[in-house]
Amino acid sequence: MGPRAIVRQLLAGRSREPGPPAAAWAPANLALCKYWGKRDARLNLPVTASLSISLGPLGTNTEVRAAPDARDDVSLNDRRLSPADPFCQRLSAFLDLFRPRGLGFRIATANTMPTGAGVASSASGFAALTLALNDFFGWELDRRRLSILARLGSGSACRSLYDGFVLWRTGRRPDGLDSVAVPLAARWPDLRVGLVLVTAAPKPVSSRAAMAHTVRTAVAYRAWPARAAADLRALRRAIAARDFARFGAVAESNALAMHGLLLDARPPALYWQPGTVAAIRRVWALRADGVPVYLTIDAGPNVKLLFPAAASRAIRRAFPAVQIVAPFAGLT
Repeated sequence: MGPRAIVRQLLAGRSREPGPPAAAWAPANLALCKYWGKRDARLNLPVTASLSISLGPLGTNTEVRAAPDARDDVSLNDRRLSPADPFCQRLSAFLDLFRPRGLGFRIATANTMPTGAGVASSASGFAALTLALNDFFGWELDRRRLSILARLGSGSACRSLYDGFVLWRTGRRPDGLDSVAVPLAARWPDLRVGLVLVTAAPKPVSSRAAMAHTVRTAVAYRAWPARAAADLRALRRAIAARDFARFGAVAESNALAMHGLLLDARPPALYWQPGTVAAIRRVWALRADGVPVYLTIDAGPNVKLLFPAAASRAIRRAFPAVQIVAPFAGLT
């Protein structure tokens, strides 16, 4: 079963008529146990489950309206894109799954973090677009089903349908209808996430391409599913106990193991830049000096820090340009 069949099934009996303009917001998310490898590339079904934390004010606002000339018109951060732009083409391909005959879309999307730099902008982007389409067409779908639709655009987008800690279940069904994101009840108000921006430039190789290359060519990938499952169990136990040292150590180790897979690929792939390595070494030096801070890195060069609120002053001294997020601020 392909993406179009999934969409037909989920939207059976629901509106296909466009309504007034609709807008939605979705947060970026940071994977603590990484999603790396697909069991079905068409449906973005993962090999393993993953766990993320949403990043509060960092994310994407997207507005959807009907285009008067039946062609898609896409703007990103107030810049109108050419139809040949890869971002525009990817959005149009996703919109084709829902497009009534003759309808063009006018999409205005804006990120509050760098686009394509390994800060999960595609996840929040497709999540926000899915939420806006739900209102635009009046589907009235619940978040579980919306997470399936968002996943068709970008795998990790399903996790950006929620705040806080989010689990993306692997699922067993070939159609992926049980591969959904679900929020965890756990709250950790004292937890902080710091974004250390090494570069805002788009990464030279997309996560999607790097993931497929790694799965296909890295010998070490054979051990990844068991490793990821063990890390996920350990993270969930650490969150339940609010054991920060265990939580940070597992998240950091999981991220470094994922980047190790990239290096094991043939030819190897490396997202890190000198600033990435410098930030890693600084984190390790801080920890050796007693500052409780750990790191994680998605598919890109930028480094994310995990630390308790009490360490914020030490983190700002070490990383003056760091952007600090309180993921559970305002959540109950």
